[in-house]
Amino acid sequence: MTAAAKTQDRRKDLGETLEALKEHRQQTLMAYCNLTGVSSPEQSDSGVTKDIAPVALGEFLNVMVDYIAMGHFTVYQRIIEGKERRGAVQDAADRVYPSIGETTDIMVEFNDKYENFDGSEEDQAALREDISRLGEMLAIRGDLEDEILQALLS
Repeated sequence: MTAAAKTQDRRKDLGETLEALKEHRQQTLMAYCNLTGVSSPEQSDSGVTKDIAPVALGEFLNVMVDYIAMGHFTVYQRIIEGKERRGAVQDAADRVYPSIGETTDIMVEFNDKYENFDGSEEDQAALREDISRLGEMLAIRGDLEDEILQALLS
């Protein structure tokens, strides 16, 4: 295989990976909106007033964790390991990856806190507060990811 063909294959693979990441993000946002009863994460600051079923929350957590893992192990790991040498990608990663890391931490903490959610009144009250903040983090993370994805596609 020629060098040009290898480059073309790598770009095709990268494009497919980035599309898969965007699809995982969209699935997570849709699951969040379905869970909270809002039409977009930006509306989540109005507060969640309905109780959330433990099964529904568990399903959302699974989707969210898959999304986190997809980003980390397919896109960000490549950058962290130095496999991506383009300056624009490195610049974007240096600028936004620390903030992406913060959103990851918040999402993982949310998962850990609610993975054994039982739906009690006390848990529902805490969840209403925490899920609003999670919606904000999902929106922020999407904007940050878009900066890296744009650099990767350039």
